[in-house]
Amino acid sequence: MPLFDHLGITVSDLDRAIAQWDPVLTALGLEREEGDANGAAWYREGETELILMPAREPESGPHRHGTVGWQHLAFAIDTRAEVDRLHDLAVSAGWTEVREPKPYPRFTARYYAAFLEDADGIRIEFMFNGVE
Repeated sequence: MPLFDHLGITVSDLDRAIAQWDPVLTALGLEREEGDANGAAWYREGETELILMPAREPESGPHRHGTVGWQHLAFAIDTRAEVDRLHDLAVSAGWTEVREPKPYPRFTARYYAAFLEDADGIRIEFMFNGVE
């Protein structure tokens, strides 16, 4: 059982967020559950559920990286090539590239990652830190 049961993210436009998040999360092996105007969720047995919910005050966004609150969500990926593929898939789904896929030797000698933001400024990372 995962330590974190679910992660909820508030978005300004639920339909737009689903269009951005769904290709990424399904490529990571999560399945989208039935949703409604109150939210959408993705889940896979043994993993943390991710839920998108519409903002009660949409005019308050977008989130700015570095302010109090959300920092980023890192997805552990099996290979550098898969980091590259997921990066390209996310960009095609409307995510904005923050940092292209590249090595980050300041973290570890093996660390390779890409950083992206959705339309609300929510940042994700695809990262590989293994041996190929």
